[in-house]
Amino acid sequence: MLVEVFVIIKIKEFTIMNREEIIALQHQRYATKKFDPTRRISDEDWAALVEVGRLAPSSLGFEPWKLLLLNNEGMKQDLKSMAWGAVSMLDGASHFVIYLARKGLNYETPYIEKIMQEVRHRRYDPDSAYAHRIKSFQENDAQLNDERSLFDWASKQTYIQMANMMNAAVLMGMDSCPIEGYDKAKVEAYLEEKGVLDTSEFGVSVMCAFGYRDEDIKPKIRWNTESIYEVID
Repeated sequence: MLVEVFVIIKIKEFTIMNREEIIALQHQRYATKKFDPTRRISDEDWAALVEVGRLAPSSLGFEPWKLLLLNNEGMKQDLKSMAWGAVSMLDGASHFVIYLARKGLNYETPYIEKIMQEVRHRRYDPDSAYAHRIKSFQENDAQLNDERSLFDWASKQTYIQMANMMNAAVLMGMDSCPIEGYDKAKVEAYLEEKGVLDTSEFGVSVMCAFGYRDEDIKPKIRWNTESIYEVID
């Protein structure tokens, strides 16, 4: 309760950023490849980033994710052989996160009943009208009709979570880099062998390094607005 009151008070004191400041921060955000290994994110700042991840939105509010913070130096070295896109970050980044996405998340999954009871404090009946709305959304609207499509749907939610944490990091003066350059099968097999991943329940979705850069920011090169933005009146 004290934490909730503190959060409410701080929100009331929050200063809204102007447009120029927001855009400037997006130019400051940079997919950092070289991190300064001598600079560490404080425990307090890291806890804040994790809280941002915890509060991230997800489809139907199902939170189909788990974050693995990799501190083990031996495992970091092992991971280099199967995560080519992360080699430099595994040495230099202050914090290295592997985002997991939940598998087989449909209206009948026991996890749905668990989150309803333990988080939302309400009963869940797979035969209820609510459950059938979930079923209709998944099978008809989103066409999530097999294990791969269900995993991809859950994985999309982890990208929202990661993006929120990356944006929070730049607001706090930190740097980050999302990583997709890895052999998914090998990484999952390795993590399962080490006892930190149950592949019947989760799969590796994406990785991200956080810390403080040790390189200059390169100007962003993007399509102009007219090429990627269309107004339909």
